[in-house]
Amino acid sequence: MGEHLFWDIASKVVGGLGVFLLGMKYMSEGLQAVSGDRLRKVIGFATNNRVMGVLVGLLVTTLVQSSSVTTVMVVGFVNSGIMTLMQAIGVIFGANIGTTITGWILVLDIGKHGLPILGIAAFAFLFSKADRVRYIGMAVMGIGMVFFGLELMKNGFKPLRSHEEFSTWFHAFQATSYLGIVKCALVGCIMTMIVQSSSATLGITISLACSGVIEYQTAAALVMGENIGTTITAWLASLGTTTNAKRAAYSHVLFNVFGTTWFISLFPVMIHALARIISSKTGYDPITVTIDQVAANLHPDIPVADALANPEMMEGIQKTFDLVVTSGIALTHTSFNVINVLVFLPFAGLLGKLVTILVPDKKIKEVAHLTYLDVRMLNTPSLSIVQSKEQLHFMAESVEGMMSKLRSCLDMDAPDPDLEREIFRREEILDNVQKEIFLFLSRLTAGQVPQEITLQAHMQMRIADEYESLSDYVANVLKGLRKLGEMDLRLDAPARDKLVRLHERVATYIAEVDKMVKGTRKEMLPWAAAEGVGITAMMKDFRRQHLERLQNEEVSPFFSLAFTDILNYYRRMKDHALNIAEVVAGEK
Repeated sequence: MGEHLFWDIASKVVGGLGVFLLGMKYMSEGLQAVSGDRLRKVIGFATNNRVMGVLVGLLVTTLVQSSSVTTVMVVGFVNSGIMTLMQAIGVIFGANIGTTITGWILVLDIGKHGLPILGIAAFAFLFSKADRVRYIGMAVMGIGMVFFGLELMKNGFKPLRSHEEFSTWFHAFQATSYLGIVKCALVGCIMTMIVQSSSATLGITISLACSGVIEYQTAAALVMGENIGTTITAWLASLGTTTNAKRAAYSHVLFNVFGTTWFISLFPVMIHALARIISSKTGYDPITVTIDQVAANLHPDIPVADALANPEMMEGIQKTFDLVVTSGIALTHTSFNVINVLVFLPFAGLLGKLVTILVPDKKIKEVAHLTYLDVRMLNTPSLSIVQSKEQLHFMAESVEGMMSKLRSCLDMDAPDPDLEREIFRREEILDNVQKEIFLFLSRLTAGQVPQEITLQAHMQMRIADEYESLSDYVANVLKGLRKLGEMDLRLDAPARDKLVRLHERVATYIAEVDKMVKGTRKEMLPWAAAEGVGITAMMKDFRRQHLERLQNEEVSPFFSLAFTDILNYYRRMKDHALNIAEVVAGEK
């Protein structure tokens, strides 16, 4: 192969692959932005029902046009405790079916129109001020880039068809025997691991097949390996995650490996069955079809060489040939994944038990955490917001738990070191979670995301900050109580009664505001404002009564100072809870 020819082929193939990958990215991000609300609703349907999980995985992958995004998202949700292992397995099954939609998109013969589509959509993306129009333009621009990139790769591979050295080398990877099938599957697996996109390797496979470089059986075997290679993304995403998240990633790997193994064992039978289906629809057998055969069939009165030399005739011949080959590959991809899901769905429970054995529970209890999810979830902004909202729910429940433990401390005559230590530990955890949420959402809004997502992110940052402040004041009350103990002072009956009453009212207030954050109670702002005024009035009344006790020398000045500080801490809790209510209501 001449150096000039080599660089000409390499530039077209590599350039086409780059455009294809960028197009997949833009198409995925645009579709996610346009269908954000639908994504959130769809993911909410994921239950332990296997069939429902499959449907969720299918719909999400169809919307985002990437099984890698879906499976990485699943690993992230399992890591944070939002999704169970069995839910994840069902969604992963569905994602394998959803990813086959890409193949059928590529069946559309609009390769030569990819560049005009890209150009027209780019104007909408760059110059429209409406978010929805911009992201529709982004998605369509991505589609144009996908087809333009595929066309570049096809043109790049065409010279290889007549190159003897390459044909000889690639002959070693023909799927004409079981060894050849395994070799091809291994090549497809390695290719997908390198580019980390089964859609990209599918595009390369289709380009090679349409260029006549490889045969249909070889392309089908490559697709088998691509299904294994695509699991590398979820496996990499599981590094450093919880045990259940690792199990979800292993489920994806085992499902695709087992599925590919049994499919390869029946490869000749399955391929010929699928070829008959394509033949009945197109009139051509994808196993034996050649450019010459199509030319002879379409133009029986013209010599094949003349038909192939005529640009107008060649366009129609190539179009028919591409349709047969691409349809065969797309049908193989879809059939493989659909059959696998149908075969393995009844055994999803056994798969869950197997990965539980392979990834045993750790001796120490694991806590679902947002840590590391920035690298897993930022590709799905609409679902990232769901993820961070779940962390806000975690903060809300943690503050309620701290208030409950603090209530127990108020009833005790002697301090409980374990209980106090747990309150302080929880306060430190919330400090870290608040920082993680802020970092996560800052990175999210740094990219191209819809205005709605940006507004929600800013709202969540504010709420996280308020919850962190709430936890600080709960800890401050405990510090006040400890300060009394250090001065060898104890709460007497009147002081304890006042603190308990104020605590109960503030705790109830916080719990009701938490319902607003979780969306289980709305239109609460008027009540929150009125109740906030009532809590402030109660605190001031208790402080006045206490100052009267100080004047009557019923308590010491040191006791009075610590006690009034504690009263003020409760008022500050109320202030931060009211701030949360106002943020949720859109007032701040």
